[in-house]
Amino acid sequence: MDPESVRFMAREILILRRLDHPNVMKLEGLITSRVSGSLYLIFEYMEHDLAGLVATSGIKFTEAQIKCYMKQLLCGLEHCHAQGVLHRDIKGSNLLIDNSGNLKIGDFGLSTFFHPRQKQPLTSRVVTLWYRPPELLLGATDYGVSVDLWSSGCILAELYAGKPIMPGRTEVEQLHKIFKLCGSPSEEYWKKSKLPHATIFKPQHPYKRCIAETFKDFPFSALALLDVLLAVEPDGRGTASSALRSEVLDKFLTVLTCPATLQHVDELSCEPH
Repeated sequence: MDPESVRFMAREILILRRLDHPNVMKLEGLITSRVSGSLYLIFEYMEHDLAGLVATSGIKFTEAQIKCYMKQLLCGLEHCHAQGVLHRDIKGSNLLIDNSGNLKIGDFGLSTFFHPRQKQPLTSRVVTLWYRPPELLLGATDYGVSVDLWSSGCILAELYAGKPIMPGRTEVEQLHKIFKLCGSPSEEYWKKSKLPHATIFKPQHPYKRCIAETFKDFPFSALALLDVLLAVEPDGRGTASSALRSEVLDKFLTVLTCPATLQHVDELSCEPH
């Protein structure tokens, strides 16, 4: 393994060892290959990932399932953030689900440690494009838990819509999709944030926010949470803890009300289309 790969894997192992939560994948062990010199991380087996379930024809999540998965995602993130860890790549394929409906956050390859009171520059080249918040697209290097919350908002909308909501092909197109749906930041935000790419990408005319109109068929309580998580300015997204206190999730019991089984999914995915 090259030194850069070793450095990244060492950080991922340190992060995984710090985390211990039912909604976070647990590192079970390590295996090395004497022949290739490779190092392999061992995790428990999970039958599905959320992206695969969303893409499977014949599956439409119930509101109870959506609440179940979102509560588990946010509980996992709450633990990560409390332990000083940013995931930085929340997306459906990194959310693993077993046949009993238990969700665990996986793939901490882009994760990093952070200290809210000790600001240090972070890379903006993280988070898969469709789930990347506007401040990272604008080159921000000073950010925190809000990047994971934006991605969680994209997941929430995707679960109700049955498909990714902002599938941009380039960073420019992604930013345009975000502004078109979520509105553009306030003039005050542009001035105080001093983002590296602001002069290039700042729209000539402000965009109006239209989340409520676009997703008018979503349940009202879910729409209220989505409106917070997809705040175009990071300070408006709150925390994983505040999201868990939202009306849509506050009184929802997680595991007890999860779907009984997902074993039939393997049969569905094998059917001809």
